[in-house]
Amino acid sequence: MAQVQYNGTGRRKTSVARVRLVPGTGRIVINKRDSEDYFPYETLRVITKQPLAVTENEGNYDVYVNVDGGGFTGQAGAIRHGIARALLEADPEYRTTLKRAGLLTRDPRKKERKKYGLKAARRAPQFSKR
Repeated sequence: MAQVQYNGTGRRKTSVARVRLVPGTGRIVINKRDSEDYFPYETLRVITKQPLAVTENEGNYDVYVNVDGGGFTGQAGAIRHGIARALLEADPEYRTTLKRAGLLTRDPRKKERKKYGLKAARRAPQFSKR
């Protein structure tokens, strides 16, 4: 018989995370590596576990993630968003808890494009009177 699993897609900046929740012991595997090996900082590991901590599911699910694009911080945010969405699929009653914690809202901020005539998005060339 097929095992129960819940899917969620999370995005942040240019990172996209495809998350799979499977009932288990609480392992988090990111791109076929353990989360301790994948993320160099403890704060990023805490960010990824936030939805599980808020809904009190830290030891109940194994989390399998395939994440692509961006840097470590953006990927951690995308994983957090994906886990929150997958938990919502697992039990719709978590919606109020996750919404109150701000975990279901997709962070829309992206890098601003460079404009012509400028050196960066808003950085103008140095001004000289003469």
